[in-house]
Amino acid sequence: MNTSQRLIPAPDPALIAWLLDSDPAIRWQVLRDLTDASAAEVAAERAKIATEGWGAQLLAQQAADGSWGGGAWNRGWDSTMHVLWLLRDFGLDPASAAAQRAVGRVRDNVAWQGWDWDGNWRGADWRGNPFFAGEVEPCINGQVGTVGAYFGQNIQRILDRLLAEQLPDGGWNCEAENGSTRSSFNTTICVLEALLQYEQHTGDQPAVAAARLRGQEYLLERHLFRRRSTGEAITHDRKGDANWTEFAFPTWWHYDVLRGLEFLRSAGGPPDPRMAEAIELLVSKRDSSGRWAVGTRYPGTMPIKIDAGVGEPSRWNSLRALRVLRWYAEREG
Repeated sequence: MNTSQRLIPAPDPALIAWLLDSDPAIRWQVLRDLTDASAAEVAAERAKIATEGWGAQLLAQQAADGSWGGGAWNRGWDSTMHVLWLLRDFGLDPASAAAQRAVGRVRDNVAWQGWDWDGNWRGADWRGNPFFAGEVEPCINGQVGTVGAYFGQNIQRILDRLLAEQLPDGGWNCEAENGSTRSSFNTTICVLEALLQYEQHTGDQPAVAAARLRGQEYLLERHLFRRRSTGEAITHDRKGDANWTEFAFPTWWHYDVLRGLEFLRSAGGPPDPRMAEAIELLVSKRDSSGRWAVGTRYPGTMPIKIDAGVGEPSRWNSLRALRVLRWYAEREG
């Protein structure tokens, strides 16, 4: 038995049953990624997101003006951007009537207030940037670009801006406008997810793929959580004091090791040897029952409750970790 095979927990029907005893947003992904369920069974479960449970609750909260939380973005994590991010994580089918209706309302009605595309403040009552055209920070634009690409919207303005903002070290940083020349893990992961989502939606995009691969190299050169200069483990983020070795869901703009591994899994290809240490860290977080806990929760107002409390077993983190390990073992072995 090789190392990668030992990383995957032995098949445990009780663990799978626990994951399946949940919302359709989790169940369909468990069926697709961790079982031998048929495509028809997976699709049938996924279709329930629009009409049952968490997905239906979020869709029902959309205001008449197309927004959630009263605007395009806020610091309370219940805005239009954050809810669309959750619906994308849930796997709401972009082609479904419910998704088309909700996203269409956002596209046609929700706008960014205050800042124009050149980064100039125009006043709180200025409404000039359509939601899917984005705003000025690459961290926020990365998140908007991800949901826009997922739901089939035109994000060309965001994409052009992000490609132009890539730093020489391969990543991105919201502080670049203030003179920073070093990239941020937080901003870089948000942008990388947008570029990958765009590629997956549109197909072959050489310029986008090249930028994404440079950004991936930024993460891999640092083994997903180490400083390139000293090799020191980065356990706490300087800006937000978030612990990158504790896993949250949702992550919002915060980076952590599981989020980095999930991105690399989504990007496909064989695992890189430089992610081995991050995989070992992920394995170390598994409890005796084969589950992963909620490691941390970021401040804000969740529009709905979708997971356990900090320190309690998390279906979201367990699902995400198990499929990373399955990918790693199958592709590396």
